[in-house]
Amino acid sequence: MLEKLPIARWGWKDLNLFGWPLIAAILACFLIGGPWRWLAVIPFIILLWLVSFFRDPPRRIPNDSEAIVAPADGTIVDITPLPQYDFIGRPSVRIGIFLSIFNVHINRAPTPGRVLEMHYHPGEFLNALRPESADRNEFMWIGFEHTEYPATRFAVRQISGMLARRIVCALEIGQTVPRGEKFGMIKLGSRTELVLPADAVDIAVQVGDKIRAGADVVARWK
Repeated sequence: MLEKLPIARWGWKDLNLFGWPLIAAILACFLIGGPWRWLAVIPFIILLWLVSFFRDPPRRIPNDSEAIVAPADGTIVDITPLPQYDFIGRPSVRIGIFLSIFNVHINRAPTPGRVLEMHYHPGEFLNALRPESADRNEFMWIGFEHTEYPATRFAVRQISGMLARRIVCALEIGQTVPRGEKFGMIKLGSRTELVLPADAVDIAVQVGDKIRAGADVVARWK
């Protein structure tokens, strides 16, 4: 029954770990009574935020073979040309997405792909809005090839933030995922990057746009 609730499957452990003490604190405030009842508002608000953070709302995945959907909810903070990207093997473009603590934090596959490489890099926990966080923070990098066009590669990077302390990635090398498939999440504020071959796509977003993972198109294959 619990599995049917719109909560990320990677969040149940955290909800049990932190949720029950918060519920106990709320009940304790009411049992003590008097002015303590008003203090119950604090753990109640924290509990509501915790449940909201791990929410997993349904998404309508575009039925468009050329569509490349957002790998994360959040705000587009940079669209950066890269003269060369070794994994892709040619000039590329990086789309950076900032996730606040109020965004859905589930990551989704931007386009049908097969996992070729995965690399975990330990690092710092700088504010994900700072440009240097992309290079210095802890991250999980995943390199894909398009399932229909094996010569076309792309990459997704899950980057921790100042508060994010755990990156979850359920993928394995050799695994194939369809467009919009959930593959992991970053717990608390963070950043997700999508790297695409520059000459193979038309970018459909601009800096400042608000996007939803799996539902909103960020680029299209030419």
